[in-house]
Amino acid sequence: MSDRIPDELVEEIRKRTDIVDVISDYVQLKKQGRNYFGLCPFHGENSPSFSVSPEKQIFHCFGCGAGGNVYSFLMDHDGVSFKEAVAIAGAKTGVKVDLSNAESTEQSTQDKKLHQDHLEAHELLSKFFHHLLMNTNEGQKSLEYMMQRGFSEEQLKSFRIGWALPSWDFTSELLKKRGFDLSSMEQAGLVIKRDDGSYFDRFRGRIMFPVENDRGQVVAFSGRIIEKTSDEPKYLNSPETPLFQKNKVLFNYHKARGAIRREQSVVLFEGFADVISSNEHVPNGIATMGTSLSNQHIGMIKRLTNQVIICYDGDQAGIEAAFKAVRETAASGLEVKVAILPSKLDPDDYIQKNGSQKFRQEIIDSSVSIMAFKMHYFRSKINLSTEDGRLHYINSVLKEIAVLPGAVEKELYIKQLSGETNLSIAALSEQLSSITPRENTSSEPPQPPKTVQTGGAFQRKSTLMPAYLTAERHLLAHMMANAETAYTVQNLLSGKVLNKDEHQAIYTYLLAYFEDGSRSDSGAFMQMLPDRHLRAIATEINMMDINPEVGSEELNDYVSEVLKYQKMLKIKEKEAEEKEAERNNDFRKAAEIGMEIIHLRKALKR
Repeated sequence: MSDRIPDELVEEIRKRTDIVDVISDYVQLKKQGRNYFGLCPFHGENSPSFSVSPEKQIFHCFGCGAGGNVYSFLMDHDGVSFKEAVAIAGAKTGVKVDLSNAESTEQSTQDKKLHQDHLEAHELLSKFFHHLLMNTNEGQKSLEYMMQRGFSEEQLKSFRIGWALPSWDFTSELLKKRGFDLSSMEQAGLVIKRDDGSYFDRFRGRIMFPVENDRGQVVAFSGRIIEKTSDEPKYLNSPETPLFQKNKVLFNYHKARGAIRREQSVVLFEGFADVISSNEHVPNGIATMGTSLSNQHIGMIKRLTNQVIICYDGDQAGIEAAFKAVRETAASGLEVKVAILPSKLDPDDYIQKNGSQKFRQEIIDSSVSIMAFKMHYFRSKINLSTEDGRLHYINSVLKEIAVLPGAVEKELYIKQLSGETNLSIAALSEQLSSITPRENTSSEPPQPPKTVQTGGAFQRKSTLMPAYLTAERHLLAHMMANAETAYTVQNLLSGKVLNKDEHQAIYTYLLAYFEDGSRSDSGAFMQMLPDRHLRAIATEINMMDINPEVGSEELNDYVSEVLKYQKMLKIKEKEAEEKEAERNNDFRKAAEIGMEIIHLRKALKR
């Protein structure tokens, strides 16, 4: 079998794939005019400069310059090879692509096999653990425990929850029998090596929760012990491995995508048990994996929504963690609310007592603003029964009110503080006026190039471009839109080349594309370009808003501008030669060059 995917299959999958649907799995897109816009997944930004054209089936970021077709996006975003990108797109359209004999251009054969072995081992164990819990006598006690905790059979199946036998080597022997190398399985975090060189199971006698990445692949496990008989931790997570980095994985992210878009918000929990127990009425829940919220986590959230409800535990540690998460998410430009739980309860505890429907209604739907949460946070830390405590609380809240942007907001919380403390609004307002708003010390993400909105579409902030470059870009845009126009431009240039090397390369590839009998298709042409830099430039040009009914006069004007610049360069070259001849006292040659310059200038005027 050839290691090359047939061109016909590549083209069939590309045509059957809707680039908007694919990118919507990674980026929250909103329609603006003919195109869709969102926050670029390739660089940090707070204003949407990432554009997707359903008509042309291409994408382009006006901020960082990334661009191309659906395959380019998958390659750049997921870090996969072209063949793997075709397979991913094929899977989304129901077309299977066999990669068994395809060489990876991104990884060595050994690295790729190691990666695949780790994924297959996790998938195998996920199915095996789930079978043990749901269908065997060995798992019956654990199944009853989960049911008593309020988990439904549907939840256990949906999240593929399982049971690891209380054996030291059952998993390692299973992996060995299935042909997996145990030293590789140690690297995957599934087994542990003893001093004598033998291996034993990392997870033993635990309820097993598979952890999936953003593509739905199992990359780790978290195991919960049922009966604590020693100093073992209640939860045991997979170690960090090539597959699993805690700061890049959010539990339930893959499953919750659709719900997050429908709800237009995400609920951020501290633990995955909260996500599972609330899932029936809060399907848009996700959780970090025992680590603080990272910039990568925030970036993943911003791809799907700009609204976050933080729902952490109700104890002091949970409130402290929520306060930190609020600061980080708000600084990134997200709209943030906080769901406040009764003291010392976590979401799972609340749901076991009151049910997930009441949790949705009374906790999630009653989430409060950042300022209201901060007031709650300060109250939780201060003893309000003392005079010093009340004064400290009042000053802390007033400092937060001082940095609020709107007068209405300030008045609202001044009135609320007045009601809490029995102090007059006038006294609090006077105290507020004496507070200088503190400088923002939060770490702001790097700002992308500013964008402006024109006619419903975002464009990079205009910069003055030389006339000849503008002309070349318009010529290429019209050529990409129509094969007949491309040949017209070729005739008008009469063998002359474009001034910018990248433009000339795109021009050459475009003519070859049409000579091959291909029809005008932006996505197909982008695929032909071998260089990522060229694809980015070509995509940006292709996203230009041009008049499809271009006339010969307009094309002639563009070509004239291109050739005019070349004539100007020729004049400068001759002027340098004339000066050189004069320095050498070769006045006859200087006079001849001078006449050439006069003729060139006349031609330039014509």
